[in-house]
Amino acid sequence: MKVAGKVAVVTGGGGGIGGAIARSLSDAGARVVVADLSGSTAQAVADKINADHPGTAVAAGGDVADTEVIRGLIALAESEFGPVDMYFANAGITGAPGLDADEAAWDLSLDVNLRAHIRAAQLLVPGWVERGDGYFVSTASAAGLLTQIGGATYAVTKHAAVGFAEWLSVTYGDQGVKVSCLCPQGVNTKLLFPDDGAPDGLSETAAKAVTAAGDVLEPSQVAADVLAAIDAERFLILPHPKVLDMYRHKGADYDRWLRGMRRYQASLQQN
Repeated sequence: MKVAGKVAVVTGGGGGIGGAIARSLSDAGARVVVADLSGSTAQAVADKINADHPGTAVAAGGDVADTEVIRGLIALAESEFGPVDMYFANAGITGAPGLDADEAAWDLSLDVNLRAHIRAAQLLVPGWVERGDGYFVSTASAAGLLTQIGGATYAVTKHAAVGFAEWLSVTYGDQGVKVSCLCPQGVNTKLLFPDDGAPDGLSETAAKAVTAAGDVLEPSQVAADVLAAIDAERFLILPHPKVLDMYRHKGADYDRWLRGMRRYQASLQQN
């Protein structure tokens, strides 16, 4: 799919990967609704886009795991630009690190990292099937293919996000609905490097596991990979190519992979 002329909604668009995707879409000729829990950060991204490409971005604040908020984003896109062609379910949270996570923590992670994708698809996919065209891009994580040491709710919900994206592609891929799933490792965002005192970053162990595993990419590089994958209509987007090798090793000998991950976890705790 070529993104020029398309109408897109990007959640978690107030910075990081989402902000970079929104800017890259606009640079490529799309019109974008930038959505974020923080309306002010979403507006800042939209303002920067409009400074370069006037009239191509609008901003909205709200909880994008809420069905009515998603419905409002779709309505905003339609009123400003036209029917939504592309939806980037990018908003995400790190969640609680271990078994001490309570029901509320699990529910929050499931809502933001999984149910937000399901709710958006429920609103958009039937119309896309009627039109015979539409694109859903899910931001999961390498943790959704592998796991996340020190991040129980993150690992589990990102696995679920990958599973839902797979199911969407299998179920609707022959009816014009295209699906991609973004699974990066370390990216230079506030999820990995939170502001001082911020409560919403990865745990220290989880962050160490990510940064020790390979390069930390800039969001702009990840966004470029996303647009390239959309152009090729490729399902799996891997800004860190070695994730695929790790995934293959996991599938080839699961028990060996689990033993290796336990050794890796132990090495992190020793350092």
